[in-house]
Parts: sequence; structure tokens; C-alpha cells
Amino acid sequence: MNIRNLVPLIFLFTTAFVWAQVDEEVEITTETGTLRGALMVPEGEDKFSVVMIIAGSGPTDRNGNNAAMTNNSLQMLAEGLYENDVASLRFDKRGVAASASAMTSEDNLRFETYIEDAEAWGEYLKGDPRFDKLVVMGHSEGSLIGMIAAKRMEADKFISIAGVGRPASDILREQLSAQPGVSAMTDPIIDTLESGKTVDSVNPMLNALFRPSIQPYLISWFKYDPAQVIAALNTPVLILQGTTDIQVKVKDAEMLASAKPEAEKVIFDGMNHVLKKAPMDRMENMKAYNDPSLPLMEGLVEAIVGFVMEN
Repeated sequence: MNIRNLVPLIFLFTTAFVWAQVDEEVEITTETGTLRGALMVPEGEDKFSVVMIIAGSGPTDRNGNNAAMTNNSLQMLAEGLYENDVASLRFDKRGVAASASAMTSEDNLRFETYIEDAEAWGEYLKGDPRFDKLVVMGHSEGSLIGMIAAKRMEADKFISIAGVGRPASDILREQLSAQPGVSAMTDPIIDTLESGKTVDSVNPMLNALFRPSIQPYLISWFKYDPAQVIAALNTPVLILQGTTDIQVKVKDAEMLASAKPEAEKVIFDGMNHVLKKAPMDRMENMKAYNDPSLPLMEGLVEAIVGFVMEN
């Protein structure tokens, strides 16, 4: 390998090592196991604002990665906050990475489980004398989890990044309608789950989405309308969204902002779902999902820090 090609690799390794040294490993105990995360706390004797970062859907870890993608988006957010004298906590959800052993059975998992975990982390942070302000920040599905938890724990501020503005059932209908002939099978199932009832007979082709063991979780998730939840928040709110996000639309941010007119809203031109600059072309956009060398969208960290630091 040419020595010039080694330089960026050495830089990435050195940077990762430095930030690993900054991370303070922390944990909380739940009834089903231990949840683990990492604090980044700036140096100094002053009290700091702390941002609790909640990851999005699926097996996404504290850094914004999973088995299929490594982009380090959430780790980069934490690093950006640290560089601006703002502390942060990012954590592995139950069932993921260092919190894998805390996973409950799928039959018993509910959307509220993740909300309760976020609340527990919030109380942990409130008990740390180094912090004087708690800001909850949720990415993607973590936005809804975060806004519910922020309300319950009376957080000082809330930040939504790429958060949906509609119930999950509506988004699922929209996604499935793009596949010819599928809606005729799935819409009745979604309707039933929305009513709070399970479906006894599911076409085997649909088991990945609607298997019996996951239906209670879907019922618990479908009942929340993000627009209604954010409207009920009594704290300052910042809504962030990118124009090239192929998973969550700008209209979702607009729905959240309409429900919370006093909220600050920032739309980043060219930011995708993993908070990197990317074109709208799907194939090119997806490349950013697996490129940890790409920096965060320009201005994103500054917008967050400015909101956190406002009195």
C-alpha cells in the first residue's frame, strides 16, 4: 500500500483512540439486565449542560451504527458537543451492542420499554452533580421516544433530528402502498392493530412485519401521534431535518413545527438521514450510511450548541 493511502487510516485510528479515552463508560440496572452507555464531559469545574442522545430504530448502537452500516453519526455529534463545552450521554438500547443482555422477549417488548429506559437514563443524569441542564435529543424513532420521555422527566429542552410527524401506522401504510398489491393485505392488519387488537391469521409472506410476537409492540407504538406529543411539551423545542433524507421527509418536520409553533426549526439543504451531506439519488445517498470518514453536515453541531446554550 502506498504510504499516502495510510495517512487517512492512521488519522482515523488516532482520532478514534483519542475519543475512546474521553468516553466515560456508565451503566444503569433494569429488571431485565444492564444498559450501558458513554458520557463525554468537558474538562473544568463548572457545571455543564448535558445532552442525552437517543438512537433511531432497529439495532442502532450508541454511535449510530449497526451490523449493516458504520457512519459514526451519533459519536460525531457527541464529539462536536464536547468540543463546544457541552456534555453528552449516548447509550446502547436494550438488545444492542453492550446492552444486548438486557433484551426482553419479543412478546413482552413494548414501545414504552424504550421510553422507560430513556427516563431511567435521564434520572441518572439528573443525579450527576456535574450537570445543571438536561437536554433530550432523539434521532429518527428516537425523536418520538425522546419527546415522550422529556415530558415525563421534565427535561429542560428537547431536540428532534429527522423525527417523523405522523403516527407510525400512517408511515407504514405509505411505505407499503409503493409495492403493488401489498396494501390490500396489509391495510386491514394495520387497521386492526390501530384499534388495539391483535390479528390471529397473518400471511406467512408478511411475518417479517406482522408476526404474532411483534404485534403487541406495534400496537403500543401505533397509538402515539408525534404531533400531539410534541404539542404537549412545555419546554423549548428544536426541530432539525435534512432535504435529502430518504427515510423521513421535510413535511414531517413541518408537521411537528405546525403542532409546536413556538419551536425553532432548521432545514439543512443536502443533509441525509445519517446527518451527512448527500445527494437525493438513492444509491449515492446510501453510500454515506457506511462512510465514517464523512463529516457531519456543516452547521448541524453549531445549531444544536446554540439552542442548548440559549437561556
